[in-house]
Amino acid sequence: MTQALPTLHLVCGKAASGKSTLTASLGQAAGTVVIAEDDWLAALYGDEMVSISDYVRCSAKLRAIMGPHVVSLLRAGLSVVLDFPANTVATRAWMLSLAEGAQAAHRLHFLDVPDDICKARLRARNASGAHPFSVTDEQFDQLTRHFVVPSESEGFVIVRHCPGEG
Repeated sequence: MTQALPTLHLVCGKAASGKSTLTASLGQAAGTVVIAEDDWLAALYGDEMVSISDYVRCSAKLRAIMGPHVVSLLRAGLSVVLDFPANTVATRAWMLSLAEGAQAAHRLHFLDVPDDICKARLRARNASGAHPFSVTDEQFDQLTRHFVVPSESEGFVIVRHCPGEG
């Protein structure tokens, strides 16, 4: 009986595209751990997170400590679902380096969701208060300006998810 290679699952999608919902589903697999950036940021830096520049600063600190931890988990034989937005080429390169450093498989899940659907979900999420951070339409637009659609030339196995797909 052969043991499956541990896999690093990554998610790419705009705010409220469904990244956390997908990662929760992926995390149901045996031998899989989900690490959610929003949960860690809220617990460690919640009171410091007011602007996008605060997010950039705090998430950089979190990634610096979380990277080696992810590699250790993968090397221990666990698959990891990294619920961090893989939305820029630089971020994805860092994430790919984790998989390569652990000699693990990787899957980049690209949630290809139109802006109008994301904004409607975002408004509902903000109104519910269930998410640790609220994002305004203006912040969504600012974040979206930095979003880069993933390309196979980056070296990933890309799994595309679109609204309405089963």
